Amino acid sequence: MVSIIIPIFNRYKLAKRAIHSVLNQTYKEHEIIVIDDGSNDDTAKLKYEFDIRYVYQENRGVSSARNKGIKAAKGEWIAFLDSDDEWMSDKLQKQMEFFEKNPSVKFCHTEEKWIREGREVKYPKRLQKPSGQCFYDNLQTCKIAPSSVMLHKSILNDVGLFDESKKVCEDYDLWLRISKKYEIGLIKEKLITKYAGDDQLSKTIKFIDLHHIYSLLKFKKDKKVKKIIEKKLNILEKGAKKHNNEELLRIVLMIKLRNDLL
Repeated sequence: MVSIIIPIFNRYKLAKRAIHSVLNQTYKEHEIIVIDDGSNDDTAKLKYEFDIRYVYQENRGVSSARNKGIKAAKGEWIAFLDSDDEWMSDKLQKQMEFFEKNPSVKFCHTEEKWIREGREVKYPKRLQKPSGQCFYDNLQTCKIAPSSVMLHKSILNDVGLFDESKKVCEDYDLWLRISKKYEIGLIKEKLITKYAGDDQLSKTIKFIDLHHIYSLLKFKKDKKVKKIIEKKLNILEKGAKKHNNEELLRIVLMIKLRNDLL
């Protein structure tokens, strides 16, 4: 069975679209776990409208919500679906077939379709999807969409869950830990649809590259990782000086000092 985890915070109408895309799956051996992360809209109505497992918690963020879903999951396999995304009807089927054909692989993601203002747009080459032993391919930025991922629960038992201290880039952080130890499978088909919107959390976070650096610091003993950290910090420092951003400059210098990167 596949346990599908959908964290929701005040996205009742969008979440209905996401849930419908799961119910329309050709692969039926699944459970839907909706984690209501302290919504104050009509999200609670979902438990009466759909055959789902609905769990409410006080607002603690998406990492906490996903982790709560993982802990509640009964399935051997875990899939994530963000409430503003949706799946193609054969998404789960094709991933399960992939795992049957590749029994040594326990993590699989897919290509994705991006929709903005009703039109499909191409995502940049720098976000080209990684596969295989691809830890180093994942260092620069997050290339794996949570809604495209299916993985075996044993991986999470090994590397740990989402870091609940992170308000953004929590997926990037987990994918790094996984790709360091496990092979990444890729289905080169657009099996999820992502809708560009103005309420995406990453757009509201200042200095998002700093959050990448915080995750990379876990692997700073690796020379290749260290070089990327240094490059990112130098770019941020240059920008901070150019724009007289004392806050950013202070943070960058503190990171360098604490990690012997001066």
